[in-house]
This record gives sequence, structure tokens and C-alpha cells, in this order.
Amino acid sequence: MTGTNSSFMPIPQARISAIRFFSSLRPQDILVLQGSPLLGAAFALRNPIAHLVPLAILVVGNVLLVSHIFMLNDWSGLTADAADPNKSTRVFTARGISQREIAAMTAGLLIASLLLFSRLGVMTLALAIGIAILSALYSLPRFNWKGRPLFNSAAHLAGGILHFLLGYSLGRVIDRRGVAIATFFALVFVAGHLMQEIRDHDGDAINSIRTNAVVFGPRRTFTAGLVVFALAHVILFTLALTGILPRALMALVALFALQLHWSLTALRDGLTYASMSRLQTRYRVLYALIGMAIVASLYSGAITVRGARATPGGHPRAWRSSAAAPTTHRPTRAAARGSRRAAHD
Repeated sequence: MTGTNSSFMPIPQARISAIRFFSSLRPQDILVLQGSPLLGAAFALRNPIAHLVPLAILVVGNVLLVSHIFMLNDWSGLTADAADPNKSTRVFTARGISQREIAAMTAGLLIASLLLFSRLGVMTLALAIGIAILSALYSLPRFNWKGRPLFNSAAHLAGGILHFLLGYSLGRVIDRRGVAIATFFALVFVAGHLMQEIRDHDGDAINSIRTNAVVFGPRRTFTAGLVVFALAHVILFTLALTGILPRALMALVALFALQLHWSLTALRDGLTYASMSRLQTRYRVLYALIGMAIVASLYSGAITVRGARATPGGHPRAWRSSAAAPTTHRPTRAAARGSRRAAHD
């Protein structure tokens, strides 16, 4: 009886470990960071239904990769987070997970994600490795780009571009068009990170972490973040104006006025943790709507986007309207003379 009962012990223990593991993740942040590669895939694949398996691998691989990034950041910043009154109750040790366990989970997530991305081709795998390297430079104490002003923003700029191209690489080679579109999403990523630094300013200052907000001050960093957000909208407008994106998307730039209003409200509230968290939630919803509008315009069946070279898989060079009239060609003079001669014979 004793031996029989002991055999059932690992099952509830495994369930408890799984619950503790998932409770240490950041589901909202992980969900937000699914948007960029999926939008990249939307630009690359004209018919997503025909590519459900690669898309599923992309989503699962990206969830694992982003989870690895957050867990590596939490593992590296445990001491600082424990001393931050806004984060101390959410550190993984408070949930009964040891540093050794979180390190093993972090490594496992990275390995699993890279194995999945290897199924999507060499370029996609290389992009995922690049993102993981930037994450290590940002989070690991040996490099500590998180505490190096401008370096931390540069890491987010490069990471934002690679993250979009991760999905874009499913159906197209990496080209100027892809990088141009990726730049819009990367700038939004950089500006959002600056706003997050302002939110975490007090805790980072306590721990002597030299973020942009700590070194340059919250108000200057806030102004820089708004400028970068505005620059992203300028690029969005330019991409639509030049035909790289559907022209109708130029109207989305007007939404920046709403974001500006929310931002000024946060400024009047003193850029506190609560006001910046509220602003972050609002503009995340706003950019989610912009992303959905972009996808809707791509698959509306009435657009033409200047395309780029396709991979040998046979993807079209450009997005074209499914209702477009077929192209007709005038016969050459030699062909016309040959036709008349054949008719005469």
C-alpha cells in the first residue's frame, strides 16, 4: 500500500510545478509581442490558409522565444526586482520557483524555440538567433545593456526589425521593402520601451540601473518617446504615400492625436507608475487596432502594394487585387505578318 501511494505523488507535484511555472510568465506582454511577426507573415504570404503549418510553427516558436526573453530578464534582474516595491510581489521566487529552476526553464524555452524555427528555414532560424543574442546583451549582467543608455534603445530597435522580419521571412527574401515596413514597428517598440523605463524609473533609480529615464530624467525621456512615436507615424504615412502600404492607411496617422492626448494626461499626472501603466495599456490597444487595419487592407482584395522579390517557393512579387483585369499584350509586327501569311496559305 505504501509503495502504491508513493507512485501517485509525482502527479500533483508536476501539476504544482506547472502552475508555478506559468504563473511566472507575463501573458499580456507575450501576447502583445505576437503581433509584429504575424504582421510580417501577413505581408509575406498572399494566402495564409495554404500555409497554416508554417504559421502555427511561427506562433508557437515565437511564444517560446518571447517567454525565454522575459524569463531571462527576470532571472538576471531578480535582485533589483525584489528591491522594487512595484515588482517585489511578482518575482518568481515569491511563487516558490528557485533561480536554478528558472534558469533551466529559460534555457529549455530557447532550445525549443530554435528547434521549431529551424523547421522554417535557415534565414528564419538566423533571425531568431539574432533576437536571442540581443536579449542576452540586454539582460545578462556581463553585458548589461539594460543599464547602458542608448545601447538599450539600440537593442530594441534592432530587435524590433528582426522580430517583424521573422514572420516576413516565411514567404519572401529580406529586402528593402521588408526592412522599411519593419522600421515602423521597430520604432513603436523603441518608443514603448522608453515609456516603460519611465514607468519603472523609481525602482531602477533605487537599484542604480542606468536606464535612459534614470540618466536623462523622466520628462526628457518622455519627450524622446513621443518624438519616436511621432517618427513612426511619419514613416507609416510615407509608406502608404509611396504605395509600399495601401494608401488608405494614411488615415491611421490621425490616431496619433488620440495618443498625444493620453500622453499629455499622463504628463499632467506626474508620470507616475499608475499613470504610465494606464498610458501603456491605451496605446497598446491603439497599435493593435492599427495592426488589424493593416491586415484588413492587405486581404481586402482591392489593393496593390509594390512588392519585392519572392523566394523560390513561388510567392508573388507584389500584392495585387484579385479583381484586377488580366493583362493583354499587343502582337509584334513579325507575329502579325506570320498570322496573315498562315491565313493566306
